[in-house]
Amino acid sequence: MQPRIRKLIGTVALLALVIVWSLLAMALAQFVLVRSNRVLDFAYYVVAGLGWVPLAMMLVSWMSRGGPPRPANETTTAEPASAAPRDRPSAR
Repeated sequence: MQPRIRKLIGTVALLALVIVWSLLAMALAQFVLVRSNRVLDFAYYVVAGLGWVPLAMMLVSWMSRGGPPRPANETTTAEPASAAPRDRPSAR
């Protein structure tokens, strides 16, 4: 898979992960933590707030993998933008 396609898919998946995770965390908090004490509330929100990070890290790691190797004889022909044109004489 090409890196551009992989990054597009990963970006959409990352947005979906954050949205679904936050909605599920809020819904679970309403049903489970209605009559809990403050320490349990705090612990739940720390875990729920940081729980999506390992999943996102795996997704970003997948997104940043390289594409298929390029052939050895493939060269780039584009010159850097800072290269001066060689065809025109200098205007001194």
